[in-house]
Amino acid sequence: MYINEILKQLKSEISEYEFQSYFSTLEYDENSQRMDLLEFYAPNIFIADWIETNYIEKLKLCTEKVAGIRSEIHIYVKEFPKDVKNFKNNKTIQKTDQILINYNESETFENFVVGNSNRHAFLISKTICENQGGYNPVLIYGQTGVGKTHLLNAIYNFVAKKRKKVIYITAEQFLNDFQLRKTQRAMDLFRNTYRKCDYLLIDDVQFFGGKEHICEEFFHTFNELRQNKGQIVLTSDQPPKKIRGLEERLRSRFESGVITQIENAELDTKIEIIKTKCELNAIPLDSETINYIATKINNIRQIIGIIQNINLQSNLNPNSSKFNIAKSLIKSYQKESIENITIDQIITIVAKELNIKPSEITSKEKSQRIARARRIVIYIAHTLTLNSMPVLANKLNMKDHSSVSKALKTIKEKMREDDNLKILLEEIQNKVKNNNIPEV
Repeated sequence: MYINEILKQLKSEISEYEFQSYFSTLEYDENSQRMDLLEFYAPNIFIADWIETNYIEKLKLCTEKVAGIRSEIHIYVKEFPKDVKNFKNNKTIQKTDQILINYNESETFENFVVGNSNRHAFLISKTICENQGGYNPVLIYGQTGVGKTHLLNAIYNFVAKKRKKVIYITAEQFLNDFQLRKTQRAMDLFRNTYRKCDYLLIDDVQFFGGKEHICEEFFHTFNELRQNKGQIVLTSDQPPKKIRGLEERLRSRFESGVITQIENAELDTKIEIIKTKCELNAIPLDSETINYIATKINNIRQIIGIIQNINLQSNLNPNSSKFNIAKSLIKSYQKESIENITIDQIITIVAKELNIKPSEITSKEKSQRIARARRIVIYIAHTLTLNSMPVLANKLNMKDHSSVSKALKTIKEKMREDDNLKILLEEIQNKVKNNNIPEV
């Protein structure tokens, strides 16, 4: 049989990524003796469906070129043992179907830590899993490392078990596939793929901004999917109105459904996230180290990286302190940029954290709540900026530099007496720093 030659021919007509992702996983049925019928086994139903939807005609053309006959091709699903070893967390898990576009089976709703910062996005994500098209589209936005991709993976994991046809890719992958199909003059294939699924999950749609041709194509994909009750879930680092270069008609489509923001996790949520990640990966960390990491870092991806590095370094040096390792690692993650920090930025962040208006902090109001906020601004500005006390007094509408000095002395005394205040100040101070540091 000419199987190797047929696959070689196919490999010359598609990208290396496509071939390795789908066809390198196939097994040919050696018992099939018919020239007019080729039978293959795929590792799961999604790869089988993907190949049948997107590549069967191309495979048939390749058999015709190599063997001189246009064979029928059948793709079956190979049976796997029910239990397999998950090498990521060293636990035995149930094998589930998966697609090899963008997927992480360890990120589920069950291990997503819910807090005030992400609760709405979490509930919406669970709702559309049970009620396809109930809210359509759903756009989740927020800074890098707040959990958007975790929710996409959780949606994928949930609906894949219900045997739904789901595609999960990044906007960049969508663009690359579009350009590839256009070059191959195979746009019908592209459209049949993305417009005939139950769930289309696309990460980082801000990547569409300024790309006219892909905006045009996605506009029509969007319309047809929604018309056919296909669920669309998108993530972005910012709301649609702030995505530069996004076509107005596509912006209006994004805004026609549910838009929900995930903010930086609050301290308690970050602590729970660290505990959960440690448990999943069997990494023991003491409370002091966990609390220290949570107060210093906002980006969850950075937090995960720090946890993994602590584990690696402590395994290499068993006698070393995990707390000291954490301190050393965080210095490399959190570069200081004091010269870029302004008093206005500090006022804005403090006001948001304490749920008051920035104008209240700069007013002459002397209530206990506002005075506390003003002292926090003074402490952080004194620590992170080079502004003099007279400058701070002028900015905060205080009498003179002696008032600033007195407020600074008061909050330092309160920090020595109140550990919770100290933790709060450390957290706000690091949010101010992170506001001037590009997310990783």
